[in-house]
Amino acid sequence: MFNTTAITKLQSVILASIIIVAVVGGTATYFLLSGQATSETIKIGILADLDDRGGRGIWQGVVLATEQLNAEGGMLGRQFEVIGEDTDTSIEVDASKINSAITRLLTYHKVDFIIGIAASAGFMIQELIAEHKKIFFEIGSTEDAYTQRVLDDYDRYKYFFRVMFNATSIFQGVTASLLHLREQTGFNKVGYIGEDLGWNKAVMEGLDYVLPEVYGFDLVYKGTFPLDTVDFSSYFAAAEAAGVEIMLPLIALDGAIPFVKEYNNRQSPMVIYGTVGVVSEPDGWEITDGKCEYTSSAACSIVAGYPLTSKTLPDREAYINRWDQIPRFNGAIAYDILRYILPDAIKRAGTIETDEVIEALEKSSIEVTNARNFVFTSSHDLMMGENPNDPDADYWMVIAFQWIDGKQVPVYPKKIMEEAGVTYIYPDWPGPWD
Repeated sequence: MFNTTAITKLQSVILASIIIVAVVGGTATYFLLSGQATSETIKIGILADLDDRGGRGIWQGVVLATEQLNAEGGMLGRQFEVIGEDTDTSIEVDASKINSAITRLLTYHKVDFIIGIAASAGFMIQELIAEHKKIFFEIGSTEDAYTQRVLDDYDRYKYFFRVMFNATSIFQGVTASLLHLREQTGFNKVGYIGEDLGWNKAVMEGLDYVLPEVYGFDLVYKGTFPLDTVDFSSYFAAAEAAGVEIMLPLIALDGAIPFVKEYNNRQSPMVIYGTVGVVSEPDGWEITDGKCEYTSSAACSIVAGYPLTSKTLPDREAYINRWDQIPRFNGAIAYDILRYILPDAIKRAGTIETDEVIEALEKSSIEVTNARNFVFTSSHDLMMGENPNDPDADYWMVIAFQWIDGKQVPVYPKKIMEEAGVTYIYPDWPGPWD
């Protein structure tokens, strides 16, 4: 759709009723104007690696939401404009590039709101948005410390909102889903394996204590692998020797592909139930040659195609029609932010003034594609889990899907599994399920 290498400068005259995508340096700018062009737009900044599939997904989700909002007349008599700054940093985080990109969004482009990935630069980003008093929607990092700052010093850090799982919710989702699986299978011997990344370490340390001491699991295997690992045969051999019945992967990046292929090729006698990153994305079946069969992983309903809300499937279809592909995780979240969460807050605030929009966001209670009732916590994190006051308005939920015959079916939580009328399916090779 675009690349982030400069080839032209954006011309100052924009014809009415046309679409323009301009790339200037590391900046991608998108306008959808209908009728008389105007400088009075609501500017949405995107902070991401725009060459990375996650960053492209964010761009596509925001652009689609922009088109839909502008086709409906925009908001407050103004159209939306999207400006993306390329951080050129996905796996290898370069704080200086992130600093440069967000500074351009704030000072040169003077955006009104930012949607992006803070990664390990979250503290720096929080200082910059506090200085400029601009709202930042974070959709890529899990550090609890970022939103703890909102509680510790609200007046300074209230501009930071996270529409993404934090480390605590990941940990809670992992343990709750394992309890659910044990209830279904009777399996109790657990192993885990994850990338050598910071976000994993805290989760693993928690599992080391909670699984055996609190929940009575027999934790028989622990594995950590370098990011460039492509051969998982030794890891599976060790796990099999330890008698693992449930293997819990904590894999966010491309290592998930050779991991699930090795599992299938050797017909390892265990079940895979956890997080397998890119394999849970729309093309997971294709990129693994179907060898992700039987694996289960956390994923978004709009990605998997499960009708969690009234908006999930219609918006999924709109995304496919626009981009000729199923939305990815980051793109789906970015879409929800700009299509529903932010416009709802602006409408209730009656302005885009920062303090008024923050107050409105804190009172959000709205259906989106990935939650029946989207609500922020007091720390500006996701409110998660079942809604005790309204079973039909549950908050954002961690949902696990199992690949079966090229499709993803929900196998956790129990409530969603029962709604879908599905059962957990064991591999068709020998294992502890025989």
